[in-house]
Amino acid sequence: MTSVRWFDNHCHIHGLDDAAPVVVAAARAEGVEGMITVGCTVADSVAAADCAAGIDGVWATAGVHPHDAKDGIDGLVELLDRDEIVAVGECGLDYHYDHSPRDVQRRVFEAQIGLAHERDLPLVIHSRSAWDDTFDVLDDLGLPAHTVFHCFTGGPAEAEAALARGAHISISGIVTFPSAQELRDAAALVPDDRLMIETDTPYLAPVPKRGKANRPANVPLIGEFLAAERGKSVESVASLTWDNARRFYGV
Repeated sequence: MTSVRWFDNHCHIHGLDDAAPVVVAAARAEGVEGMITVGCTVADSVAAADCAAGIDGVWATAGVHPHDAKDGIDGLVELLDRDEIVAVGECGLDYHYDHSPRDVQRRVFEAQIGLAHERDLPLVIHSRSAWDDTFDVLDDLGLPAHTVFHCFTGGPAEAEAALARGAHISISGIVTFPSAQELRDAAALVPDDRLMIETDTPYLAPVPKRGKANRPANVPLIGEFLAAERGKSVESVASLTWDNARRFYGV
């Protein structure tokens, strides 16, 4: 058991074939003591909340992913009353796949921003190939006090735009990929108090775990990589990202 504490601020452990308690136990053996399991549809958000309710140190979000925006958000409002739910999302715009019409994506994104404002909850954003429209929507409605761009995939310009609006930026295992220099340049711009780390389990396993199913236990690999990139100790990066996640989600 390591003495360093890590926080995986974005994962999807409730939908894994592996039992969530087993996944959590493996993560804790690597020092990952806090996890946010993230909902992508209303039904998926129920599963995330149910999972979090049974495991200490795990919390959940409730949201509708842009891929599923076409199915609407009926039932989402009621979910936000559950104690396990600590944020709205993930929600946003995804023009890479366009699984839902863009106008519907925007409408559903706007509705969830409104819910985050109304409930004073953090907002978890997914944005892919849609930066201009994502920022336009946020500028129209205003960012909730705590807003994070999860699994950030932009470059320095997008990072500067997000930071200028007061958002946090969450870095995934993509930052370790040899082809991700633009993301590494963006990550270097993120102030210590706005940086978070995620696995996005079960996707995007970091080097040297590429090709394998990702798990929260891999958070230290991402943190160690960022520590080297930022010229900081691993302990300091663990501490600051732990504190940022706890403060951001109010847990």
